[in-house]
Amino acid sequence: MADIACTHCNLTFPEEVMIAEQQNEKQLFFCCKGCQGVYHLLNSKGLDTFYDKLGDTKLQPAIQNNEDIEKFDLEGFKNKYITLHEDGLYEINLIIEGIHCSACVWLNEKVLHKTDGVIETSINYTNNKAKIIWDPEVIQLSKIIETIRSIGYNAYPYDPKLQEERAISTRKTYYSRILVAVFGAMNIMWLAVAHYAGYFGGIEQSFKDILNVAEFVLATPVLFYSGWIFFRGAYYGYKNNIVNMDTLVASGALSAYIYSIYAMITQSGEVYFDSVVMIITFVLVGKYLEVLSKKHAVDTLDTLMGSTPTEVTTLKDGVKSLVSIENIIVGDIIELKPGEKVVIDGEVIWGQGSFDESSLTGENEPIYKKKYDTILSGSLCLDSVIHYSATKDASNSMLTSIVNLLEESITKKPRIEQLANTVSGYFSTVILIIALLTFAGWYFWTESFEQALIVGISVIVIACPCALGLATPMATLVGISVAAKRGILFKEASFLETMAKSDILALDKTGTITEGKPSVVKSEYLEAFDPSLLYVLVSTSNHPISQGIKAYLEDTHEKLETRTLEEITSVEAKGIKAKYQNQVLLGGNAELMKASKLDVDTDSPNALFFFMIDDRLIARFELTDTIREGADRAIKKIQDLGIKVVMLTGDHEQSAQKVAKQVGIEEVYAKLLPQDKAALIDRFHQEGHVVVMAGDGINDAIALASSDISIAMGNGADVAISVSDIVLLDEKPESIYESYKLSQRTFGAVKENLGFSLLYNVVAVPLAVMGFVNPLVAALSMSLSSLVVVGNSIRIKRLKFKDK
Repeated sequence: MADIACTHCNLTFPEEVMIAEQQNEKQLFFCCKGCQGVYHLLNSKGLDTFYDKLGDTKLQPAIQNNEDIEKFDLEGFKNKYITLHEDGLYEINLIIEGIHCSACVWLNEKVLHKTDGVIETSINYTNNKAKIIWDPEVIQLSKIIETIRSIGYNAYPYDPKLQEERAISTRKTYYSRILVAVFGAMNIMWLAVAHYAGYFGGIEQSFKDILNVAEFVLATPVLFYSGWIFFRGAYYGYKNNIVNMDTLVASGALSAYIYSIYAMITQSGEVYFDSVVMIITFVLVGKYLEVLSKKHAVDTLDTLMGSTPTEVTTLKDGVKSLVSIENIIVGDIIELKPGEKVVIDGEVIWGQGSFDESSLTGENEPIYKKKYDTILSGSLCLDSVIHYSATKDASNSMLTSIVNLLEESITKKPRIEQLANTVSGYFSTVILIIALLTFAGWYFWTESFEQALIVGISVIVIACPCALGLATPMATLVGISVAAKRGILFKEASFLETMAKSDILALDKTGTITEGKPSVVKSEYLEAFDPSLLYVLVSTSNHPISQGIKAYLEDTHEKLETRTLEEITSVEAKGIKAKYQNQVLLGGNAELMKASKLDVDTDSPNALFFFMIDDRLIARFELTDTIREGADRAIKKIQDLGIKVVMLTGDHEQSAQKVAKQVGIEEVYAKLLPQDKAALIDRFHQEGHVVVMAGDGINDAIALASSDISIAMGNGADVAISVSDIVLLDEKPESIYESYKLSQRTFGAVKENLGFSLLYNVVAVPLAVMGFVNPLVAALSMSLSSLVVVGNSIRIKRLKFKDK
């Protein structure tokens, strides 16, 4: 039997091994189930035009290299690259090869979204990184890779340690193409000088023909080798019915090239091989500089993970061994030597020394750690040998949480970027139409095909959708990078835009403005009692006030015995209730006492805690908390930015006013329950305000969820990372100010970029239509416009946060 081509991938196989199928009197043949599945998927979703554009092009088959595909389902591969969610779903970051434009992103996302078992797909165009979440009970990763390969792309796991190698390979490709382009440009300009001199002074046709042929020889490799990047991008755009920047460059250069060949052969008119070469050279160099700048913008993430060790030294029964970090479990003992980076969170059990936590908090001052202190992944051991016990595995450690958060942030697009993408999606098509109309108008007006063609080419080349498309993602990438270096983690890039528009900052008092470690400054015992009862009661709560009472009792009483309490209940925003041998124990604020029909003295500027047994008040405590260092300065700077700062607290009025006065806050809302805080934020929303709230991420969960942007003051707190939009690793109020400053600067850069991009195109395109711009100047202008956007975005890195 004869070989038959697969309906999907176009590869030929003997008919007896093909899967035959009849569809509406049309005979279909598939080489494998993968091709058959993708074919029906594309057709069922109205994407069957894919095959019209594909033509006879052969795709990489899903069944090719089974060993390569099967490795994606191996246990070792899963442990290294795949993250397991609590709900049983899997997540992986892939690099997708072959993505050249937004059309490629659209096709891959569309196909994967429609694949059974794939829950979420998000592809970042700036670095071709795809985040995929799937149900392993429905589909295996190997099948997902097959699906990606079956539509003409390839995918492999994102590994920051290999990214630089791939970047070097990409740069080498650009180097060789740019070298050919620059060589051709330099030599063709010498010929062009002679050509133009002859044009003005007269030149024999034979010499002119020699110059034309020489220019043709130089222009051809520049166009088809150096310019191959643009032809490839234009092809993928055409295949997916999208006109992109590559389409404009390729069509402009190719039109000039074809016309020049015609003029050379017929010896009529002037050739424009020099324009062809300069268009390709200028745009290629600009594109390369753009690639370098985008790489520089996302280097923070690759550097953070790329320098992370993959193995650690463990101690077990006195034996040291190297163990992969994926195989570390909670409780393993790890040895850390001077100069080594911590990759697993843990607690010191032997030794003491200094740690550099600058990559987490931005602080350059070393932190001294001793026995029982917590060490966080991402920090660097400076001067001692340390043994510590792992308190988390690799997937849940601080460094992994930070990297996951950063990866998540660059996949969420701000609303202004979505608008810009919509505009740029139609931009190239509109420019192509304008160029065709310009050509027709000039030809009708001048009756000169040559002049009309050159003006039309200038219109095509000078327009720059690239600058418009880069305006937002480039600025937000740099903004997120700068924030990460300062220990400020934005969960989504869109939060930069929202925070920049904020006009109210709501601050929780305890743990945000203050240290969150209240200490007893006055105690009053009204009756003799067993302090162990109060100690056990407050030990059941993690509230800072309860922890302050607990610490006070430990300091003032030598022996505190264990008591077994019953019916322990946390009374929301008021205190704790429990029973001990038929006695009712109550510990909390004045509101809890009043609920038990007991009047108490609340005349104090400090936080109050009361202890009651049955119906009798037993003890009264006054506590004060330390104001966080720099809180007053940070709040003043935030207010100077035009932001109204308010305090929300569950504490009583006098205590709240005392703290507010110390830090310069005039508007205070005290004695609030969690739902009261949320209601207040909703009221601000109804008044038209955009609200940012900073809290501890636990007690203020309802209010944080109600705000437009929630900030967690949680150094290493898992719950803070999960519920907040922004995490401040160093817990400093100054970081809230820096978040505002950086958001406003980044959003300002976005608006500057968009304004420049629109202004450039509004001015440049009409000038080209009127014939005031030639193709050489058009190509240079287009390249420079993109570089201006990139350069303006990089200026964000020069933002000064501290006053001189």
